Amino acid sequence: MKRTLCDGCLDLDGVRLVRSVGLIVLSALIAGCPASKEEAPEPTRAAGSEGKIIIRGSNTIGEELAPRLIAEYKKDHPKAEFDIETKGTAYGMGALMGSRCDIAGASRYPSKEEVELAKLRGVILNDYVIGAYSVAVVVNAKNSLGNLTQNQVEDIFTGAVQNWKDVGGAEGPIHLYVRDPISGTYLGFRELAMGNKPYAARPNLFTNYEGIVKAVAQDPNGIGYSSTESAKDDGTKVLSISGVKPSMASVNKNEYHYARVLHLYTNQEKETTGTHDFIQFVKSARGQQVLRQMGFVPAP
Repeated sequence: MKRTLCDGCLDLDGVRLVRSVGLIVLSALIAGCPASKEEAPEPTRAAGSEGKIIIRGSNTIGEELAPRLIAEYKKDHPKAEFDIETKGTAYGMGALMGSRCDIAGASRYPSKEEVELAKLRGVILNDYVIGAYSVAVVVNAKNSLGNLTQNQVEDIFTGAVQNWKDVGGAEGPIHLYVRDPISGTYLGFRELAMGNKPYAARPNLFTNYEGIVKAVAQDPNGIGYSSTESAKDDGTKVLSISGVKPSMASVNKNEYHYARVLHLYTNQEKETTGTHDFIQFVKSARGQQVLRQMGFVPAP
């Protein structure tokens, strides 16, 4: 699936446009500069020229998914070179607008300000939907609950609720199992399910979903999150959230709440042959299989 966002999308008065664009231009310039002397400088090659494919943006895409996709792609394209840096979707969009990357990985659609900046700079965005990221909430198989509301999930993971009886379960302390703070999922779940509020104090931390699921399977009072694929353990069960269970169908229909559509954005006029070829690989059956294997939801 490819969409374009082009000139004429928005028509704001001059004052508002200058104010908002000024802020975004500043963000784009910051996105193109190293945060400290210790960080590697931006590549000198201009984005949009053939050579190394520069990817910036979403942690959700860049943390584990993009490296796996690149490794699979390079099996048939051993000479292909990539440069990845992920500091969030806004960082990637700013880099793309400033011609500092070939691909902006994003876990959302462009903001109103980003569309304004694209208009100002004459950038037409190619939007390639590559799949979706979703998080399943898992509890021990012996837990009597099968459903939680979004508010209950937020209260549990922020620590506002600390006993199962307060959300309709049996008496017992709630034990939290979550990803480590350097994980993109740690931040992603906080955004999706917790209103960006801090996690409860001293949760049990794991470096992967499998560790979370195994721990919850051994703890009758445990609760955590994982990909839908990783949640398949006899000792755990996946909860419905506000009556909706995570599945490919519910995610693709935008019915499941803890999910995000994943995009790869390019500048239409500067999209190179190599960049296009890599994106088409990601969207191919082979690329989509990588998403499936890693617990992501393939594109519909």
